[in-house]
Amino acid sequence: MPKLQFDKVLVLGAGKVGSTVADMLAEFHGLPVTLADMKPGRGDEGDGLVRRVALNVDSDTDLGAALAAHPVVINALPFYLAQRVAAQAAQLGVHYCDLTEDVAATRAIRERAIGAAAVLMPQCGLAPGVIGMLGGHLAGRFDELYDLRLRVGALTRNATNSLRYNFTWSIDGVINEYCNPCEAIVNGLRVPVQPLEGHETFTLDAEAFEAFNTSGGLGTLCETLQGRVRNLDYKTIRYPGHRDAMDFLLHDLRLIERRDLLRQVLEHAVPHSREDVVILFASASGLRGGRFEQETRVARIFGGTLRGRQRTAIELTTAAGVVGVFELLQAGRLPQAGFVGQEQVPLQRFLATRVGHYYGKLGIAPAVQGDACEPASAPAMEDCAIL
Repeated sequence: MPKLQFDKVLVLGAGKVGSTVADMLAEFHGLPVTLADMKPGRGDEGDGLVRRVALNVDSDTDLGAALAAHPVVINALPFYLAQRVAAQAAQLGVHYCDLTEDVAATRAIRERAIGAAAVLMPQCGLAPGVIGMLGGHLAGRFDELYDLRLRVGALTRNATNSLRYNFTWSIDGVINEYCNPCEAIVNGLRVPVQPLEGHETFTLDAEAFEAFNTSGGLGTLCETLQGRVRNLDYKTIRYPGHRDAMDFLLHDLRLIERRDLLRQVLEHAVPHSREDVVILFASASGLRGGRFEQETRVARIFGGTLRGRQRTAIELTTAAGVVGVFELLQAGRLPQAGFVGQEQVPLQRFLATRVGHYYGKLGIAPAVQGDACEPASAPAMEDCAIL
């Protein structure tokens, strides 16, 4: 496929992730970036590549003008704005990517993508996003796929409260994935499952974790793999005790019915932290060459420096997901119009992009034995650590 000519990029949302996306585009692609938000903040005045501008995203006229001036937009705004931005981008023929985990928004964007002249590609972050690429990669390595288990956690390294949790990313995103219905494949059938259910415990490198259902992490993978896998699920990783505390807030106190109040409580009581780690774990089992086998990928990813600023693990991994997709789209390595799901992105191609090194060890399968969530030894875990 021919390469697309992207001479500049519009990034909507100048928060921590949006700013990281803009800087990553500037650092690894040298492209001028317009970073737009209601309150764009102040950047480096001497930065010749990232230009911060004020934009009223609630104004169709202002948003349309900003979109029309760019060939591609990366939407890092809150999930509830995804449908609106994608609709305008499709109407104007602007290629669109976002980071949403919202299932309803993704379905609406997919419908909008029918017959669109541009690419509409939501869910381009970590989970959904790279975890879907990883799931699709592992699924393709088996002649007959039995089970595919995907686990991701964005965790603070020093949680001292009763929730065993500090916010490392959007409060709205956390509430959305904890409260909305989830999807899985069980015994070959696509079924709805409830958030916070499916609780399990496991250890990685002698450290205890728990995992449970959350919404949106699979993206469109259930639909893609229906009929090809016996069991498929996605769960969020947390420290033990977190799930029970959240269940008390959501169900015993019924704050699931009052999400605005829930947000106020969490924002007031739970601190944000920039001392984080992202953990990815994926396990697939099935028949290969007539033999029952299992294969895993596991990684711990920490923060690092980008363009002279310290970034958290969740900022880097989320930004790398969408910037890697951007590179493949620009290079003509992805479909050039319509809806594109994350599992359509070959993992090895993504890892070979200029930002693929942030997930660099996912191409290595450590030896695993015993339970699907338990690495065979500490060295296997260290092999996948990105420091």
